[in-house]
Amino acid sequence: MSSNLTLHQRRRKPSPDELDGIPWLHLLLPDERARAQAELLVSDAAPGDYVCHIAKPVTYWFGVVDGLLKMSADNAQGLTMTFAGLPPGGWFGEGTALKREPYRYNVQALRKSVVAGLPVDSFHWLLDHSIGFNRFVMNQLNERLGQFIAAREIDRMNNPDVRVARSLAALFNPVLYPGVGEILRITQQELAYLVGLSRQRVNEALTTLQAQGMIRVEYGGLRVLDLVALRSSVFPVKKQ
Repeated sequence: MSSNLTLHQRRRKPSPDELDGIPWLHLLLPDERARAQAELLVSDAAPGDYVCHIAKPVTYWFGVVDGLLKMSADNAQGLTMTFAGLPPGGWFGEGTALKREPYRYNVQALRKSVVAGLPVDSFHWLLDHSIGFNRFVMNQLNERLGQFIAAREIDRMNNPDVRVARSLAALFNPVLYPGVGEILRITQQELAYLVGLSRQRVNEALTTLQAQGMIRVEYGGLRVLDLVALRSSVFPVKKQ
């Protein structure tokens, strides 16, 4: 397939395995599920591809089947603010889809990823007809609110170890990202992009968290051993 094709031009029908990785499909009644599956599309995103772009109109409700995305925006000073990392199983942008407004953030692939999209008209049809889908979206909005409140708190933290711990805890949210499980496939550089620290400083933080028994660094990823401790972690500020 030509690399000159846009992400939208690369769209295709999802495979059975990709459909199995979409958490809300299993909450629908048979007729609702059949309609949704007929409308769902997936696309193979290359690193750096934009899934959503600020000021662009919403056309799909998106989810991550595989890979890792970053939700961010640039402030008035030109600095990038990262709102969230989006690992497998995560669906995002339901607020924008609900209001049918232009995006206020960018979503970009950090690595090769598979992204699913449900047309926004189908999204609204499910809201109008499916109790199971409404419950899923309501839980998403509730969890997302808590996530962004936590993100503001993380941004004000001066301790890098705590920043990394809380950011990792957010990526292991079982409601927002059910596809992650106990192991998150992520590199130190990718985590550094999400946390806003250098790769070297992230490595030091991961060493500290591993020594505390909260995580275990494994080949190609991280295993969480104590999610509660990650969420509530507090470390003394290290002297420079």
